[in-house]
Amino acid sequence: SGGGSEEFTGDGTFYSPSVGTGSCGTDHSDSEKVAALNAPQFGNPANPNASPFCGRKVRVTGPKGTTEATIVDKCPVCKSGDLDLSPGAFDEIGDEDAGRIPITWSF
Repeated sequence: SGGGSEEFTGDGTFYSPSVGTGSCGTDHSDSEKVAALNAPQFGNPANPNASPFCGRKVRVTGPKGTTEATIVDKCPVCKSGDLDLSPGAFDEIGDEDAGRIPITWSF
């Protein structure tokens, strides 16, 4: 891993990035491995497109395994430590039937 990077724990959920442009100003399909970072960690930059988190890779581990996803959006309803993942990323670490899974992750 990146060596000494902080590890976060929270809930993993999934959403449809294909419904519209994310906070980072980019468009993505549901099969791409992308994620929305929780609002407390994403913060409230004047221009969210310029957020330092946009485009950062996260390594996420859930009940079924580990995947890597790129931050492309902000999740307003997520608590600190939570990630909202595209189906492409979520399916590698958990079952959509569960809806919400325990995750650990780091940048």
